[in-house]
Amino acid sequence: MSRRQPAQRLAEFLPYQLSIASNAVSARIAEQYRKRFALKTTEWRIMAVLGDHGALTQRELSQQTLMDKVPVNRACKRLEDRGLVHRSPNTRDGRSHLLELTAEGRAVHTGIMPLALKIEEELFSVLSAKERASLNDMLLRIRDQAGDFDAESLAD
Repeated sequence: MSRRQPAQRLAEFLPYQLSIASNAVSARIAEQYRKRFALKTTEWRIMAVLGDHGALTQRELSQQTLMDKVPVNRACKRLEDRGLVHRSPNTRDGRSHLLELTAEGRAVHTGIMPLALKIEEELFSVLSAKERASLNDMLLRIRDQAGDFDAESLAD
């Protein structure tokens, strides 16, 4: 009887499992963002980063979200068209603009956060507090070990 090599099957490959878990969690949360706020996942991620960091360039948004610049640019345009973000000149670099949440954008952000936290609580209720802390610590260490890279390198 032959022994199967570790992670020979895709379903046993940890990066695949992390990706599937991330997609499942994102899809669960995104469903609520779409229903209640008419936001796509990319749009919400941008709003969340702007809510945490304040005004950023689109390049900085790509780096913070690890998303390719094309979907970030499209999402920023949609958010701007909806009046949720405001674009202003970047005094540090005249070749780019800064994006920041408008008053309406901050109100939407404020409305989403309790929903996001409630969904997080539901999803992670299967873990003890100690397991949640361990998972968070492990994910941070894995992310650090993956190293720094430019979001543009993620493009297919």
